[in-house]
Amino acid sequence: MTSPPTGHPPAGQRLGLAATVGLYALARLGLVAIVTAIMLLTGTPFLIALLIGLIVALPLSMVLFRGLRSRLDTALSESRSRRSRERSALRARLRGEGDLPAAPGSGDLPERQPDSRED
Repeated sequence: MTSPPTGHPPAGQRLGLAATVGLYALARLGLVAIVTAIMLLTGTPFLIALLIGLIVALPLSMVLFRGLRSRLDTALSESRSRRSRERSALRARLRGEGDLPAAPGSGDLPERQPDSRED
């Protein structure tokens, strides 16, 4: 058995935040399209069918896409915690408290020499 090619996540790995948001948005739009199509088949005018589709799809999506919504919540919380850690590490580095070495070429700036002229 070989490992997957570089750049492709393993099959069991979670989707990223952008992919999860996109999947949830597509599922919701698909549900609106299905409800709208059903209403159109019954002879309802398009605009009325679309409005009913939007209204009916909201509570239906809460029930039908419960698992997808929980995946989205998990992805959002993971992203939020990762960004918080990165922000804390950056602030620590800016204060000079970080234990990470400075990036190459980002050495300390030379101290500013006071102007010799008096104003």
